Amino acid sequence: MAGKTRGFATEFNHRVAVTVPLVLAAACQDAAQAPAVMETDSAGISIVTSDPLQSDAVCSLSDEPAFLVGDNQDDESQWFSSVSGVGALSDGSVVVAERGSGQLRIYDRTGQHRRSMGRMGEGPGEFSRLWFLRVLAGDTVWAGDYRPMRYFLYTSGGDWVRTIELDPMYLNPTRDGGVLANAISINVRTEGAERHDFKTPDTWHVEAHAPDGKLIGPMAAVPSRTFGEVKEDPTFLIDPFFDSSASVDARGHTIAIANGRDPEVRVMDDEFRLRLIVRWHDPGRQVTPEHVRAARDAVEEWARRDGELSASDRARLSPDRPAADVLPAVRRVWVGTDGSIWVFPESVPGESEPPRPMGFDADGRFLCHLENVPGDFDIWEVGTDYALGIRESEFDVQVVAKYGLARPGAAPD
Repeated sequence: MAGKTRGFATEFNHRVAVTVPLVLAAACQDAAQAPAVMETDSAGISIVTSDPLQSDAVCSLSDEPAFLVGDNQDDESQWFSSVSGVGALSDGSVVVAERGSGQLRIYDRTGQHRRSMGRMGEGPGEFSRLWFLRVLAGDTVWAGDYRPMRYFLYTSGGDWVRTIELDPMYLNPTRDGGVLANAISINVRTEGAERHDFKTPDTWHVEAHAPDGKLIGPMAAVPSRTFGEVKEDPTFLIDPFFDSSASVDARGHTIAIANGRDPEVRVMDDEFRLRLIVRWHDPGRQVTPEHVRAARDAVEEWARRDGELSASDRARLSPDRPAADVLPAVRRVWVGTDGSIWVFPESVPGESEPPRPMGFDADGRFLCHLENVPGDFDIWEVGTDYALGIRESEFDVQVVAKYGLARPGAAPD
């Protein structure tokens, strides 16, 4: 823990010289909300610590999706082979990045297909590997492509505007990141560890690129996963059970960075200043032998679905594969369209219930536990009153769904 935490802190932390404790008022009217404690360090950075376990404030998704596309196998425009991005437009329409066809497809509020733009190819606005999508103000659609990594800009009317090449070049796609309202893209490249010893982490380099694609500069170096080798398959790099991975998201005027291991998110503004550290109490995170046994059982059950264990399966189940000492605190962090922060914890094998996602407002105060999330629904965008993402249909194919989101004191659409 110390090595990963120390590396993350080296990039951002300064010693707190003066702290001014404040108790923040409850943010919700109709739910008991534990107060957050805010400290301000000598550089003016707010450090807000919450105790979600002491709050029963909830946000909830609607029982049924308000929008659903992708479940009609008789209509090519309503069938997806692989979705790599979704985004909501200002009129309630939804744009979907469909990787298999290399198309950006726009659907109106009712789910009717209105237009497609782009295709597989090597010409202007044509995709090699469509993998990313974001919608900016004015409904400008940013779509990511590789190799090499680049962004294509489209209008919601279907017109290709321009291509942005990253300089220096990224051969592979950015691991995480996003695009800010000022058209600065936040991109993440991975530097592999020199030693695969289950101790030395890979490093995520978070970098900002100008609207023309030129590098503005590095923003952070964040430790991520560690890897090692086991005798069952020395050619296969494996990470420890319950290893943590970093997560980075950028939207609007906000950049959120989590190292995955610690219960905190660091929030920067669009001038790359660390303005806020969001922390929460998360006790009982020590990895136990029972956790490891449950994880091994889950790996073996999944592997044996296809018959005999492969060499890589045996490596995953090796007695030499270590385990982290604490459970991951963050699987994914998303920035909401209103600047809120949404933390999605990692599910733990053997636990009876998956952990609930948590919402924090733009000032870092705990907002709610997110409830009524379908088990197969993967959220990719959170608005003020909706959650947009991917789930599986009865035919085991991806569909795009949009649910109403009720925050405390309100009701979903």
